[in-house]
Amino acid sequence: MSPSPTSSQLPVIAFIGGGNMASAIIGGLIRQGQPASQIEVVEPWEEARTALRKSFAIEALPAPGPALARAGIVVWAVKPQTFKDAAAQAREHTQGALHLSVAAGIRSDSIAQWLGSDCIVRSMPNTPALVGKGMSALYARAGVSNAQRQSVEAIMATTGEYLWVENEKQLDAVTALSGSGPAYVFYFLEAMTRAGTAMGLSPAQAHQLAVGTFVGASELARRSDEPPEVLRQRVTSKGGTTYAALQSLEKDGVGASFERAMHAAEQRAHALGNEFGA
Repeated sequence: MSPSPTSSQLPVIAFIGGGNMASAIIGGLIRQGQPASQIEVVEPWEEARTALRKSFAIEALPAPGPALARAGIVVWAVKPQTFKDAAAQAREHTQGALHLSVAAGIRSDSIAQWLGSDCIVRSMPNTPALVGKGMSALYARAGVSNAQRQSVEAIMATTGEYLWVENEKQLDAVTALSGSGPAYVFYFLEAMTRAGTAMGLSPAQAHQLAVGTFVGASELARRSDEPPEVLRQRVTSKGGTTYAALQSLEKDGVGASFERAMHAAEQRAHALGNEFGA
């Protein structure tokens, strides 16, 4: 396979929606060499447009117009409930573009119907993209060429890592695992910080220790050839402190509750497609 294009080799990219995820991708593109003049944003909120212009020196418009026709790639960074209306406004200006959706839940069948195009890639990114440490999954419809896949890879690589899935339904599981996943981490960080503070540490000390532990453990898991189960066992001596903590978690059913929570997120991702799709 030929190498993916760099950001500076990409065509004009238009973003429909200028929120956090769009900003993360735009920032990554500019850092990797995409000229600001080759990026456009459609964002209805004036404050958001002002912030985008100030941060990135890019063109930000309040509504879709003929200028969108020069975009070779359109990134749909809109909320699921507004996607259909946004597509109706932009459709006539984006017929020749590759469409990349980062909207949760909205299935590609709906997007294809709204836009009159089969040239669609769905992505499920997550918020660590804001610091270049995102994890995204990608799904391409049959109308997407290998060259277009590589363009999508060049875009998403500016935000962190990515992987492709062959079955679109898997994106609901991706949403539950990595899309919503940062919130789970923050949830546990909150609990660890509260507990550390209650045990006599300052809030700042507890926070630093908790965050550092997640960063270190994640990096160890990334570098190791062993599964998390084995890594966990290696720091769990029977009768020791870690054993006591894990026994308490098991007694409270934390593992099973956590798995149920992820299934709830997956089901909600599926429901979003039914609720706001075509």
